[in-house]
Amino acid sequence: MKLTQFSRCAITLGLLGLTSFYATANDTMSFISWGGTTQDAQKEAWVAPFSKQTNVKVISDGPTDYGKFKAMVDSGNVSWDVVDVEADFAQRAAAAGLLEPLDFKVIKRERIDPRFVSEHGVGSFFYSFVLAYNQGATGGATPEDWSALFDTKKYPGKRALYKWPGPGVLELALLADGVPAEKLYPLDLDRAFKKLDTIKQDIVWWGNGAQSQQLLASGEAALGQFWNGRVYALQKDGAPVGISWRQNLVMADILVVPKGAKNKDAAMKFISYASSATGQADFANLTAYSPVNLDSVKNITPELASSLSTAHEKDQVSLDYVYWAQHGDEIAARWNEWLVK
Repeated sequence: MKLTQFSRCAITLGLLGLTSFYATANDTMSFISWGGTTQDAQKEAWVAPFSKQTNVKVISDGPTDYGKFKAMVDSGNVSWDVVDVEADFAQRAAAAGLLEPLDFKVIKRERIDPRFVSEHGVGSFFYSFVLAYNQGATGGATPEDWSALFDTKKYPGKRALYKWPGPGVLELALLADGVPAEKLYPLDLDRAFKKLDTIKQDIVWWGNGAQSQQLLASGEAALGQFWNGRVYALQKDGAPVGISWRQNLVMADILVVPKGAKNKDAAMKFISYASSATGQADFANLTAYSPVNLDSVKNITPELASSLSTAHEKDQVSLDYVYWAQHGDEIAARWNEWLVK
C-alpha cells in the first residue's frame, strides 16, 4: 500500500512522539553520590540500565559535597545534574531556592512512599544508622545499644562517628544517656554534647561511607555508628563485623536537581528510572537499603529481608529531618565550635 505524504508525516510524528523519552547518543548528564559500595550499586542498578535504555551517558562522580553544591548554584556554573543528598539538606536546599522543582509528568510520584517525596526531591533509598563493631577489636564482646559507645572499659578502642552536623550523632548520645525515643525532640544540646565529651578523645570521624567501612573492617575503630548497607556489604565480603539493630536510627537519602542544572530533562528521566519499582528493587537487592517505591517489596530477595530497615521497626527511632532542616544551621555552628575545643 502506498503512503500519502500526509500519512508519512503522521507516522514520522508518531515515531518522534514514541521516542521522545529517549535521548540522542550524544546526551550526557552527571550523577553525584557518596562513593564506595553504595555508588557502585547505584551504577549497576540505575546508571547502566538507564544509559542502555535512553542512550544518555551518565558520568558518576562524588562524593557529595554540600559546600560545592551551594557554590555551584550561587555562581550559576552548575556542572551537576542529579545529586544524592541527605533528607535534611534537601529540605534546607529547597527552602533556600537551590533546587529545581521535579517534573512529575516524568516521575511517577503516586507509587513512591509519601514520607520520601516532595516537590523538589525523591527518595534515593532509606536506611538506618546502626551500632556495628569489629569482632576482633571488641574481643568477642557483643555491644547491644548506643550506650556501648560510651562504655570504654567494657569496649576499649576507638569509636567511629559521622563527622557532619546532621541527624544521628546527637540523638544516639541522648539515647545512650537515657532520653526516651519519643522525647528526643527538641534536642537537648547541652546534654548531648556533655555526653559526647566523655568519649571525645576516643572518637575517629568518618565523612563518607567508604571511609566508614575502612575504619570498621580494619579494626581501627572497634565499634561505632554506621549506615546499615555499608555493614551489610562488609559482611558479604567476609569482614569480621557484627551489627546491633537496637535503637536503629532511620533516615533517607534524597535525589535532587541543583538549580540551573544544564541537563534537566535527562535528570528528570534518570530520577524516574532510579525511583521506579525495578530501579529501587535492584538497588535494594545489592545494598540492603530499603526501597522508596511501594511496588518494589515483592521483588526483594527473601534472604535479604532481615538486613533491611523494614525488618527492624520494633526498636526503631525515626530521625526528624524537618526539625534538622529548621535548626540545622544553629546546631552546625555549635557542632563546629565543639569539634575544635
